[in-house]
Amino acid sequence: MKSTMLKTVLLLNILFIFNCKAQTTTDYINLYNNLVPKLNSIVPNKTQFYGQNFSSFYNEIQSKNISIVGWMHDTKISPSSKYYVLKLFFCDMNLINIATDNSYQYPRVIITFENEIPGQVQNLMVQHHSTWNTNVAQFFSNMKIENIQFVGVNGYNSSDRTVK
Repeated sequence: MKSTMLKTVLLLNILFIFNCKAQTTTDYINLYNNLVPKLNSIVPNKTQFYGQNFSSFYNEIQSKNISIVGWMHDTKISPSSKYYVLKLFFCDMNLINIATDNSYQYPRVIITFENEIPGQVQNLMVQHHSTWNTNVAQFFSNMKIENIQFVGVNGYNSSDRTVK
């Protein structure tokens, strides 16, 4: 009985390992080339979201079929303990590591809010492990946007690191 159980667990682990596809540089480039034109289509009109609730910008992102994967909060100035900045990421850490290892740019959006992000953001980040979901979107939904920056959207292997 114990031997059968052990063999079953071992077999399931082997199947799991062989079914997991390693992410490659090609996967990253394909994701980048699909995502960045969508992000760049928002850039010319980003100021229309200034003074608006985050939910307006989030709706625009969703309408372009852009998926936010992760997020983090940050301070507006350093050093500080007051959080005003939301950073949005569109690929997981494995792909970010591929980008970093190859000196590629990885796309992200940095949003500065007019008012301080409520302190509950710390618990939210820990609770959801920095993974974006509807609870996180709802948390930020009524916060007014002061500024939006698009980073890493000039070509995955471009030396142009200009923020848009």
